[in-house]
Amino acid sequence: MAHIAIVGAGITGITTAYSLLEYGHRVTVFDRHRYPAMETSFANGGQLSASNAEVWNNPSTLIKALGWVFKSDAPLLLNPLPSWHKLSWLVEFVGQVPRYRANTLATVRLALEARRQLFAIAEREGIDFDLERRGILHIYRDQKSFTRAERVNALLREGGLERHAVTPEEIKAIEPALVGNFHGGFYTPSDATGDIHKFTRQLAAVCERRGMRFIGDVAVERVAAAADGIGLDWRTSEQDNNNNAVAVQKTSADAVVICAGVESRRLGASLGDHINIYPVKGYSITVELDDATSRAGAPWVSLLDDESKIVSSRLGADRFRVAGTAELNGYNRDIRDVRIDPLVAWTRHLFPSVSTERVIPWAGLRPMMPSMLPRVGAGRRPGVFYNTGHGHLGWTLSAATARIVAEAVQASLSSTGARHTGSLAWTTG
Repeated sequence: MAHIAIVGAGITGITTAYSLLEYGHRVTVFDRHRYPAMETSFANGGQLSASNAEVWNNPSTLIKALGWVFKSDAPLLLNPLPSWHKLSWLVEFVGQVPRYRANTLATVRLALEARRQLFAIAEREGIDFDLERRGILHIYRDQKSFTRAERVNALLREGGLERHAVTPEEIKAIEPALVGNFHGGFYTPSDATGDIHKFTRQLAAVCERRGMRFIGDVAVERVAAAADGIGLDWRTSEQDNNNNAVAVQKTSADAVVICAGVESRRLGASLGDHINIYPVKGYSITVELDDATSRAGAPWVSLLDDESKIVSSRLGADRFRVAGTAELNGYNRDIRDVRIDPLVAWTRHLFPSVSTERVIPWAGLRPMMPSMLPRVGAGRRPGVFYNTGHGHLGWTLSAATARIVAEAVQASLSSTGARHTGSLAWTTG
């Protein structure tokens, strides 16, 4: 039995912990928050969407992005202030354009496997997370956008996704609450929605019952090779009686899996790995459906509006999640009204009977690789692994990537004959 440390307690970190526990390992998870799923896994769009697997590395996206640079409410906003990190990421992003087709096919196939595994985990562990298996409906307002979507649809179907075109009349039949005129749409019956925060917290509780140790409210300052495996230096956010920061704590493990979201780049660099994740900020609102009229007027089928790049999900009887926008603005976590207002306006326009009197705004930093594919697998140094960089598809892909990285860890430990050498005792350094 090996001791595996995981840095990060979002959806990727907790699903990784679950997969490693299935192999019989001891697992310790570190996170800078007091509880799991308090950052990017807190209030995303809710979609388990193989139908949203198209990567963004295509010329049409680049052309649109240039036109949106100076629009504060644009679906994709690029802060023009230069930084080396942003520039290097954009250069690599453009360099992936020739791999648009291959990367999209890889993503949809991974999403289909992840969806299967996540449903199985939820059923096996009895996790209730407001799952709705009513499909996802993509809507288009004009012929040009619909024609482009036909080409994307052919690619997704090649990857194994069952998805078909629908007429304006069929759109109304699929989701009667939707108001507006649309040229057409594409419907994916097998896609689903659910509350990522509920799922992650409940799965974390399952893991803890199986022996996972969760260490929250800590900053992992250093990960490095040690004589007995991998060493981690971490510090709690608490202070001693003299208001001084608590001393650095040290532990060791047989292996470490970095699932630290946007912090994975920093940790990867310290280990000699180039993990060029950029923090792409996304926003959401949770509309509280407090009255019967709002509950009746909110949709149950999940939507993706191609023109505005906004998605929606029904989370139980009394909540409606609306999310969208992508903002390249560094590590800024501010919730800006100019980015929230379009989400509220979209809700009012398409679902006019839904009251937006009580709306909870949120913003999170999506850890996005230039290729739009997650970084999953071994690092340069023995005992170091990554499961990070899922971008806007962390919820969609996590169950599959967790299994992949757990298999990689298991294979590595088996080949080296490693047994439990990592210490579970914490020491002060």
